[in-house]
Amino acid sequence: MRRRRRGGGRALAAGAALRCARLRWAPLGSAAGPALPAAAPGSGSGSSRRRRRRRRRRKSSTMAVEEEGLRVFQSVRIKIGEAKNLPTYPGPNKMRDCYCTVNLDQEEVFRTKIVEKSLCPFYGEDFYCEIPRTFRHLSFYIFDRDVFRRDSIIGKVAIQKEDLQKYHNRDTWFQLQHVDADSEVQGKVHLELRLSEVITDTGVVCHKLATRVLECQGLPIVNGQCDPYATVTLAGPSRSEAKKTKVKKKTNNPHFDEVFYFEVTRPSSYNKKSHFDIEDVDEVDKMEIRVDLWNASNLKFGDEFLGELRLPLKFLRQSSSYEAWYFLQPRDNGNKSLKPDDLGSLRLNVVYTEDHVFSSDYYSPLRDLLLKSADVEPVSASAAHILGEVCREKQEAAIPLVRLFLHYGRIVPFISAIANAEVKRTQDPNTIFRGNSLTSKCIDETMKLAGMHYLQVTLKPIIDEICQVHKPCEIDPVKLKDGENLENNRENLRQYVDRIFTVITKSGVSCPTVMCDIFFSLRESAAKRFQGDLDVRYTAVSSFIFLRFFAPAILSPNLFQLTPHHPDPQTSRTLTLISKTIQTLGSLSKSKSANFKESYMATFYDYFNEQKYADAVKNFLDLISSSGRRDHKSIEQPILLKEGTLKLTVKKVDGNSSCRFMIKRAQGRKRFGMKNFKKRWFRLTNHEFTYQKSKGDHPLCSIPIENILAVERLEEESFKMKNMFQVIQPERRVLYIQANNCVEAKDWIDILTKVSQCNKKRLTVYHPSAYLNGHWLCCKATADNTPGCTPCTGGLPANIQLDIDGDRETERIYSLFNLYMPKLEKMQEACGSKSVYDGPEEEEYSTFIIDDPKETYKTLKLIIEGVGTLEQEHAQYKRDKFKKTKYGSQEHPIGDKSFQTYIRQQSEISAHSI
Repeated sequence: MRRRRRGGGRALAAGAALRCARLRWAPLGSAAGPALPAAAPGSGSGSSRRRRRRRRRRKSSTMAVEEEGLRVFQSVRIKIGEAKNLPTYPGPNKMRDCYCTVNLDQEEVFRTKIVEKSLCPFYGEDFYCEIPRTFRHLSFYIFDRDVFRRDSIIGKVAIQKEDLQKYHNRDTWFQLQHVDADSEVQGKVHLELRLSEVITDTGVVCHKLATRVLECQGLPIVNGQCDPYATVTLAGPSRSEAKKTKVKKKTNNPHFDEVFYFEVTRPSSYNKKSHFDIEDVDEVDKMEIRVDLWNASNLKFGDEFLGELRLPLKFLRQSSSYEAWYFLQPRDNGNKSLKPDDLGSLRLNVVYTEDHVFSSDYYSPLRDLLLKSADVEPVSASAAHILGEVCREKQEAAIPLVRLFLHYGRIVPFISAIANAEVKRTQDPNTIFRGNSLTSKCIDETMKLAGMHYLQVTLKPIIDEICQVHKPCEIDPVKLKDGENLENNRENLRQYVDRIFTVITKSGVSCPTVMCDIFFSLRESAAKRFQGDLDVRYTAVSSFIFLRFFAPAILSPNLFQLTPHHPDPQTSRTLTLISKTIQTLGSLSKSKSANFKESYMATFYDYFNEQKYADAVKNFLDLISSSGRRDHKSIEQPILLKEGTLKLTVKKVDGNSSCRFMIKRAQGRKRFGMKNFKKRWFRLTNHEFTYQKSKGDHPLCSIPIENILAVERLEEESFKMKNMFQVIQPERRVLYIQANNCVEAKDWIDILTKVSQCNKKRLTVYHPSAYLNGHWLCCKATADNTPGCTPCTGGLPANIQLDIDGDRETERIYSLFNLYMPKLEKMQEACGSKSVYDGPEEEEYSTFIIDDPKETYKTLKLIIEGVGTLEQEHAQYKRDKFKKTKYGSQEHPIGDKSFQTYIRQQSEISAHSI
């Protein structure tokens, strides 16, 4: 009795506060104890506490990330194939116009094109995204377009995050499920509950529940807007009491911070001389607090349900106060569904990746081992090559390898090394680079990364026109539509092919430098290996640039970001015919008509059976396979890239005089004039840049490509002449050249820049004007050796290294090695077997390429050690995280099934360790 009075005394102090019109909330653990103290209205102390709390929360979360030293990346790559057996439309037509959306919970992140008049729509679309937030479900919705009303949902596929690995990189048919508005929820809510005994001023004792709705995060946006509010209901077998928060406009992360008070128990009688009675405790155990989130809608259909939370009061018996984050849940009646077979199915391929990346120093041993792969002899004993050997598909090894080597500027020597090794193993020049080897996949991935802008400027304008104009191009007589003319269709197709072929073969100067360097290496390797085949140097390059780059980009422009969606059937057919023709034109095969199985394609190809097409392809291949990094002992003859008549003068910057001419000039002149410029015949090959008095004469001057440090435009103010450019050489020697027109000037600048792009001493800055009369006209600097004042142009349009995280790619490679550890160990056994046994190779080891068993074994040992060290670091991080993480925190709300699974796994591991 005395203890109750002490408690009642504390509660009495709170009772006075309950009389206030607006009540404030005190932080848990304050000196006020379990009662409900509140600041007076208008005092400002409550708002100050809230601001401090928010600052502490932001600060602590930031510090936690920094202390852990770990970054988490999520990404998903999805192939949306097709749907089949969709329910018929309840009308005379029965067909539907359907599209598919990809959703993270309820947030749409991608939408396919609309496939009209089909119950088995084919989409054939790929989608990739980095996921910037936590999510619970990856969902796919099939919609039926309605012209007059809101599009209707036919069905959905929802995959829980923890189940994504079950379907990793596998084509899977999923049954469509019915969609109910009450089951479509997302987001989380932050609640604080406190149950206390209170004696009011009238002397009545009761139990009160204070429910504080602090905030919500990640609520869905409904029809483009989210104006959320919450209702809080105390419900029991014989009572229900509801209260409502204010509506928060235009936010899906609302801060409510409102407190609601409920009388949980009421006294039957009370006076100062006797005890008081309360309602049956069993009744309290049957009560629950329910929080519902709604979107305040102005539509006639009413407010939209966003999610709910139900908490029984009996869990407060152990503690009078409780604070936690909760995931919102669907309504109990939100699981009503019909048979899944009624709605059809959807074919998907989902690759979900979650990377936990440590700081860079953790990856140094494995990264260094990978980056020196190009220098390992033989290259088959290198770490990068071994990764390609153990992976189930070469593609999964090629993607992180290419990105890592690009980031560190080692992609060209690595691909050169593995390509040279593959060429040595090739017996027939007609099959060179035709398989799905690690070399082919690495070059494919490099072209996709480095050549995306190249495709945009080359193909996109024509592809857009083809998709928009819809000219009939069907040349198969069997597939002709009514009213179409075969000859007209052939002419339409021929014009498209001619335009695309011309654009491609004239785009050599736009080809990215890294691709040119790789093609140069392929060309040299193939020419050395098959010296009797004069065409192999072309086919080695065309097998990539035409067969694996341009032709696939034309065939599926959506996969190369040339169009947002897969083209419609008619356009897709047109692009297929163009792609086939371009592929054959680029192959340079001797019997091209035999390449077509269809007779109508062989007939159509007769339009292009002229030598000018083959010459254009060879000139294009010559240009893109030229490089400043060349071997002077190369068996390759110089390749003519461009020639023509230009005017020039040459000078060497000298502080003692305004200039010193390298060719004959008018005597006594100190300033340049028209008489100082002489017409000369210029020739550019992949080896040197020369000029002579007339075409066919002996060269007056020869400049090796490696001596071209920069090629830039020259300001008109220098010599009062237009279309000027400068070729800068060592020792401040400059060649000033005037072209006949602006187009010719651009052509020369582009091609000279391209062939000299890889020179090691290439300048980064230059002077856009000349050095005349003792100073630079551009920056007015008087010293002749003043560094340039303007950055040099040229190179890739964007630095692709900036978009690559080297540590993340190394983490991905570690994950692959860890996944295929059994194969690494088997490869070790194969090395041991080959070292001691020279007989026939065992069948289980025959899949591995092992040229040097001892070197390969050494590399494998280093790989396994590095992977083991990183695995220990990950295991230690998980143990530390398991100790620190609180279930019910903002990062892991109550209801997080993936975290519950993680806790169960860690508990099992801990029990096993004990």
